[in-house]
Amino acid sequence: MYTSRKTPTATGQEAPGPLGGQERDKRPMRILLVEDDEKIASFIIGGLRQSGFAVDHAAEGLDGLHLASTEPYAVAVIDVMLPGMDGLKLIEELRRRKINTPIIILSAKRSVEDRVRGLETGSDDYLSKPFSFSELLARVQALIRRSTSTSEPTRLTVGELSMNLLTREVSRGETPVALQPREFALLEYFMRNPGKVLSKTMIMEHVWDYHFDPQTNLVDVLVCRLRNKIDRDYERKMLHTLRGVGYVLKE
Repeated sequence: MYTSRKTPTATGQEAPGPLGGQERDKRPMRILLVEDDEKIASFIIGGLRQSGFAVDHAAEGLDGLHLASTEPYAVAVIDVMLPGMDGLKLIEELRRRKINTPIIILSAKRSVEDRVRGLETGSDDYLSKPFSFSELLARVQALIRRSTSTSEPTRLTVGELSMNLLTREVSRGETPVALQPREFALLEYFMRNPGKVLSKTMIMEHVWDYHFDPQTNLVDVLVCRLRNKIDRDYERKMLHTLRGVGYVLKE
């Protein structure tokens, strides 16, 4: 059975605005997930909520159709193999009803023909399983930017820190900061989420693009290197550790 936006089990506690700070009417953007695999659904829902989105979940195609027809969503993420009504038929029906919610197809089918067929139904993107959450999140954000005509920034600024995304130059105040590629990727991630606590899992998946191994200290080492470069010579520190939770960059 589907769970609607008014049902606590569907959305949980609503988090702050999604990555990038975009909000609609000061409420979290809402994502519809139509996926019958409980493990995959739990993985996606948890990641999206951590990223600041509210999520409604349907495990069957007809329930997904009902939700998508009655609620406004920033993006819908729809699996192909669904009970009751498969994902492609669901998308075709949504488009027939003039529902223009941006849609990402999830599918275990990886051939070019399957991708083409999926896109021809009216979807906006196609992601093959298995996938990393960071890639799914990037695609969700890209569709939101496209649908809301929000342009991608070329410069990020948090307090004294400034990052030029085109030239890849970083400075704190007037002082240039030389960063290695992974240090740059980590700082960019922090600067796109100022004031937000980022867990080691989120950092690992975003910077290295694979799931967190609790035995590794890669995140700690990289954060330490970055902290030495942006904080060591300054009395006021910007990169902070919340033990047992994660890290946060703030003014």
